[in-house]
Amino acid sequence: MKKLYYTSFFYVVLGLLAGIAYREITKHNDFTGETVFVALHTHILVLGFFFFIITLILAKLFHVHEAKSFGAWYIVYNIGLLMTIGAMATRGILQINGEDISFLPHIAGLGHTILGAGIIWLLIILGKRIK
Repeated sequence: MKKLYYTSFFYVVLGLLAGIAYREITKHNDFTGETVFVALHTHILVLGFFFFIITLILAKLFHVHEAKSFGAWYIVYNIGLLMTIGAMATRGILQINGEDISFLPHIAGLGHTILGAGIIWLLIILGKRIK
């Protein structure tokens, strides 16, 4: 369960830093347009910090962390989340500089798909632990 706590702690720090980075980078570049970078802060806090805090509560109440597939789930979910936020951060910074790479939304989409599968996977683990 400590791993879930440390993971949520990591994502809250990363999410807060993303919010600061958005504010400072856009201010430094006098950027007033639209960018996906604005959503990065929220994505990290909700899909990282809050999600792992809730998972920690589920671990305490239902021992989901003791399921055989929990370790694999943990790795897959984090890969999906890091892929999503990496693509969003890269695309957001490029947009602030007036550039873009066309495949970055597809990488973020793949990351979101992995996250969706991870959420379903966790619900399956939870369902088995409740029984």
